[in-house]
Parts: sequence; structure tokens; C-alpha cells
Amino acid sequence: MEFFKIRKDIPFMKHALVFNVISLITFLLAVFFLATKGLHFSVEFTGGTLMEVSYAEPPALEKLRDALGKEGYQDAQVQNFGSSRDVLIRLPNRSGDETAKVSEKVMASLAAIDGPKAELRRVEFVGPQVGKELASDGAMALLLVIGGIVLYLAMRFEWRFAVSAIIANLHDVIIILGFFALFQWEFSLPVLAATLAVLGYSVNESVVVFDRVRETFKKKRGLTTPQVLDHAITSTISRTIITHGSTQMMVLSMLLFGGETLYYFSLALTIGICFGIYSSVLVASPLVMWLGVSREQFMQVKKEKQEAVV
Repeated sequence: MEFFKIRKDIPFMKHALVFNVISLITFLLAVFFLATKGLHFSVEFTGGTLMEVSYAEPPALEKLRDALGKEGYQDAQVQNFGSSRDVLIRLPNRSGDETAKVSEKVMASLAAIDGPKAELRRVEFVGPQVGKELASDGAMALLLVIGGIVLYLAMRFEWRFAVSAIIANLHDVIIILGFFALFQWEFSLPVLAATLAVLGYSVNESVVVFDRVRETFKKKRGLTTPQVLDHAITSTISRTIITHGSTQMMVLSMLLFGGETLYYFSLALTIGICFGIYSSVLVASPLVMWLGVSREQFMQVKKEKQEAVV
């Protein structure tokens, strides 16, 4: 299925150096913000108290935040959970607080607010040790995904494609983390899940382009390597617009209408999809070219049959 078909190949590889310089600058800025500001981890990683509270009528979240702020919980996160009558409260650890009494203090503060009365549904305490384990498990999951992608691409195509794709996709992940470090957005488990999803999503685009590159090398013998890459990218533009456009519409719907619960999850996906398109096409392909991909690497060597000796 194609919306349109471009007859003349667009010379992307003519500007390959410019595209990669832009990517390098963006990547270095992301690393700089990660090193200087760091990530603003959520309660799942740092440890704290998570409470689910239910109301008979939808409460005013600002009043809840103000009441918790007066108790010293300026960093408390208050958001709707499931419906407008259910509220999820995340409280970071505070020195000197007994975890068993935190929920009692919070419920007392909520009871003092005029309006519908709160009913405590559940309380979960996350210790710092659990948070460290989640962070290490998340890092291990990221490394396993990277290793699996490299192995898959090396087996399906060739090592040059595997190296180029993983560099381009890691570029996307670091940039997502850089945005979260720069603006100090909350980095939670859903955001980690979105980051892993972007890693797999970006490699899918790279596989499509690389598959067309291999096909073009075999069918069109008169083209140079840059021309083959230009043809592969140009011939997949329509498919890229359909696929990424459809995905981005769904993600934007979550971003605009999903509420605070899905906000940072969909925001990470939005950043990842935008940069994923750029890196899969305009970063991975030039890297493949500079690593020395050629037609000979895809042509099978014909073995001469030995004549039977009488």
C-alpha cells in the first residue's frame, strides 16, 4: 500500500555528513544533560509510599496537593487513577518518617479538606533497596534488548548493518533520556517501558530500509553504494509515512487525552518515534555506507563442480 510513489531517488547520502553532525551534536547535548542534571526518578526507583484513595465524587486535585504540601510533602504526586473519583498519591521517602504512620498522616490531611471524604483503598511501601533493584533490572533489560537486536541483525544481514542500526537506535534512547534530564520530567517504570518500546520500534524501520538495500544490491547492478541507499530510502518513504503517521496519531491521543497517568509514557514515545524515523533513515544508512557495505557481500559465490575422475 502506497499513498504516493517517488519516481526520482532523493540524494540523501549527498548530505550524509550534515545529518550525522546534527545527530552527534544532539547526542552530546543529551549526554551532557544526563551527566550534569541526571534523571528525576519516580517513587518506584527512589523508594517511597504509594496510596490509592477513592472518593464518592471527583475531588479537586489542587486542594489535595496543597494539603499535602502543608504537611511537608511538596514533591507529592497526585493524579487520577482509572476514573476521576480514584486518586493515586505518590510520596517520596522523608528522613524521620515512620512508613507505617505516613498513610495515617496523609488521610488526616485529606480529611481536613472540605468536600467529599476519602476512602483508603491500598497502601504500598517501596524501600530504597527495591528501587535500586528495579533500576538495575531496567538497565539489564536494556542491555539484553540491545544484545538481541545486534545478534538478530548480524544473522539476518551483515555485521555492518548490525553496528549501524544499534548505534542509531541507542542514539534515540540517549536523546529520550536527555530530554527527561533537561526538563527534569519524572522517569518512572512506564517511561522505561516506553524507552524499550522505542528501541524495538526504531529497529523495525532500520530492518525495512536494510532489506530494501539488500534487494537493490541484488537487482540493480549499475548503481553505486550511495545510489543504492538513496533508492532504498526513497522507495520506503510512503510506507514510513503510513506506519509512523498511524502510530503517532495513537500516541498523540494518549498524550492529549490520556491524563497525567499516561502523559510521560506517551511523551517518551512521541520523542522516540520522531527521532526514530530520523535515525533509522538518516543516521543508520550513512553509517552502513562509511563502514564499507558493497554488492559483493550479498552475492553468493558460485562453486565450480568438480569433474568425476574415471
